[in-house]
Amino acid sequence: MESHKASIDFQVNRFKKEIFSNFDLYSSVSPSAYDTAWLAMIPDAYEHEMPMFKSCLDWILDNQKDLGFWGESDENGNPTLDCLPSTLACMVALKKWNIGSTNIDKGLGFMDAYVERLLTMYYEGFPRWFTIVFPAMLDLAMANGLHIVFPEKLEVLVMNIFSDRQQIAKEPVHKCQHPPLLSYLETLPMSYDVDHQDILKHLSEDGSLFHSPSATAQAFMLTKNNDCLAYLKSVVQTCPNGVPSIYPVDEELVKLIMVNHIERLGLSEHFNEEIEEILSQIHRNLGVEETWEMPAKLVPSLIYKEALAFRLLRMNGYHISSRRFCWFLQDKDIVMHIERSCIDFLSTMYCVYRATDIIFSGEDELEKARSFSRKILERAISLGTGLDNVVVFPNCQRMIGHELSLPWLARLDHLDHRMWIEANQTTPLCTGKASFYRLLCLNNRKLMQLAMDNYKFRQLIYMKELEQIIRWTKEWGLFNIGFGREKSTYCYFSFAASCSLPYNSDLRKIIAKSATVITVADDFYDMEGSLDELRSLTRAVQRWDGTGLTGAGKTIFDALHEFVRDTAAKHLSQKGSDITKYLQKCWGEIFDSWMKEAEWSKSRATPSTDEYLQKGMISIAAHILALTGSSFLNSSLPNEKLWNDQYHTLTKLLMVTTRLLNDIQSYQKEEEDGKMNMVLLYLKENPEADVKDSIAHIRDFLEAKKKELLEHVFRSGSNDLPASFKHLHLSCFNIFQMFFHSKNRFDSDTEMLHDIAKAIFVPIEVQKPQPLKILPLQPQPKKETLRVTARLNPHETTRIIACPNPHFTQHGSKSFMLKKMLARTVSKSSMGKMFVSPGPSLSFI
Repeated sequence: MESHKASIDFQVNRFKKEIFSNFDLYSSVSPSAYDTAWLAMIPDAYEHEMPMFKSCLDWILDNQKDLGFWGESDENGNPTLDCLPSTLACMVALKKWNIGSTNIDKGLGFMDAYVERLLTMYYEGFPRWFTIVFPAMLDLAMANGLHIVFPEKLEVLVMNIFSDRQQIAKEPVHKCQHPPLLSYLETLPMSYDVDHQDILKHLSEDGSLFHSPSATAQAFMLTKNNDCLAYLKSVVQTCPNGVPSIYPVDEELVKLIMVNHIERLGLSEHFNEEIEEILSQIHRNLGVEETWEMPAKLVPSLIYKEALAFRLLRMNGYHISSRRFCWFLQDKDIVMHIERSCIDFLSTMYCVYRATDIIFSGEDELEKARSFSRKILERAISLGTGLDNVVVFPNCQRMIGHELSLPWLARLDHLDHRMWIEANQTTPLCTGKASFYRLLCLNNRKLMQLAMDNYKFRQLIYMKELEQIIRWTKEWGLFNIGFGREKSTYCYFSFAASCSLPYNSDLRKIIAKSATVITVADDFYDMEGSLDELRSLTRAVQRWDGTGLTGAGKTIFDALHEFVRDTAAKHLSQKGSDITKYLQKCWGEIFDSWMKEAEWSKSRATPSTDEYLQKGMISIAAHILALTGSSFLNSSLPNEKLWNDQYHTLTKLLMVTTRLLNDIQSYQKEEEDGKMNMVLLYLKENPEADVKDSIAHIRDFLEAKKKELLEHVFRSGSNDLPASFKHLHLSCFNIFQMFFHSKNRFDSDTEMLHDIAKAIFVPIEVQKPQPLKILPLQPQPKKETLRVTARLNPHETTRIIACPNPHFTQHGSKSFMLKKMLARTVSKSSMGKMFVSPGPSLSFI
């Protein structure tokens, strides 16, 4: 065990030095093959036959993937949609300087083998950026003599992309919806008349065109503006190993994504100081005017960033208003745009939905944001095919489905960490001219290895501790007591998996033993003991003397007595104070509440709602778990304040919410057993109501109390409680929410077995990359093609597309349809003349 711990410590220190101590923003962000290619196309100011930025050309030569493409790949190493325009742009750059013929051939082979597979994944429609960029790169490739071969079945699809591009060019664009078309300057056809002065008017202070290296490269080639040149030189100097898709990079966004990734891997305990430093700086900057200008094209990432900051800051106890990211709901144009382009906003809405996990009372804006983001996510994943190829986090359909089906508070951290580790072969990425970055510092094998080792080490600890718990229950007669539920494994698993306590924490065993005693004793009062036996046991616990007890009552008391004695001794040794009397008093109160409920049950008495809830919030016994555990925390409260008769408001909220969670899922069983329950009490007090009405009423009350509980846990300054005390209460609530969210999982003998196995016994699984293989191409017969060309001004000619050449006059042929489409396009220009000329170009086969 010590060797495992030493290995983890070594890896943590290494990662701190590599990433946090010498954080290099631009080496952390993945280069964009597309933008690097555009900078590689710029000719030198003096030697026009040479590239101005030779390092960009060298990057293209050195960074072609094995399958022949340039650009981003998914978690299995397979090409994404981004790689189609990126590969075309890289081939054009090589062709322009007559270099890399082998690379070009390999790139053409990739296009032949994969273009159909990638394009047909998007039968519901392509992302806007792709519709703009892809046709332009096809035009540019053809203009440079690159013959792109498409299967005949893609004919209509490709023509539709060209047609959609023309529609986009005619659309009025709201600044908060789509990026201005000028931010795609390098893709605009000549029919989109761009005045040089218009370009210069839109340059940012740093000389860029919307912070886009590719657009700025085209702006410089058109205008020769010195500010553009200075910006481009700055990009290459700062990013010599390939330029990013956005420059400058938003450092805060990168750091937020990094913190989020580390937390979701289950590693935050190792980087507490580093995370605190990052979040505290970001929180300080909230009140400072932005010095980094957010381009209009980055509205999705602006919402993403603010939602991510909201969640991380609120989860870590910082005060932050929901208005930090809910502002977009007030803009009808943005809302409408998100609804129409749900795929483009998928990652953003995923982040918004997660941010709304932590809603306080009265935060209606967050409620609206949660409802809206859920609607968008449900609509997006219903589209199915292709989502993992377009979004900015891995295995998106699985992760979104998990998020929507199981609320955050009903999930266990340990299992969530496992899911994120198994899913994360890759990390947040950008696609084409989209809004996000792929973070190389997170796509780090060392970090993933640390996460896996950390998870495995915890499994070793949990297995050892679980054996000790089971051995203890057998030793004290609770394991085979002969009635009720044997749930020692459930009790240990649920708390161990609910929060990341230190490796050597006694809290897991203490709380597991408490929960095991509670389960056995509660069953004894519910189903086994006679009234006389129950009264004897209750009095024994209240006077803390088991004299005269026999049978199961004696077994329960003896186990409880030993547990309290051992727990108090540990506390005296570790904390220097004796909590024996506090534990005895609290347990006596719990046994008294069980006794009262047994009397109600056996006499068929019906208490009032207030009477029932007063006893029920004690009999659920959640508070004894939280308070006993809190006594051992490093920053625990004084004993007198921790165990006073009134309890803290937070403890009361835990008591009432866990009682209501249990009652909603247990009313049918308790009705059969003659026990009272909040659902049944409401029906008695409201004869006109049915069970659905009763459950709805209790859920509304529960939801309100849950928001209060979250507010006491996460709102800074709301109380004087230590953070560790508050989070332990939240973990206890989390356990009950997990057991009773949609059914009574605790009473099932099989419901939890799969989760227990994954949390403790089954080794973590990380899928090995499974890259697709290039299929051997069948030799195709040569076909004569026609190149359709549009003359858009008296001096320039642009090749648009080409098709096989049987008959232009035959209605219904692809040639005729293509001619009609091009005629519609060219007719928009008063200078347009269409003619046909022979030659190799883009063709359908």
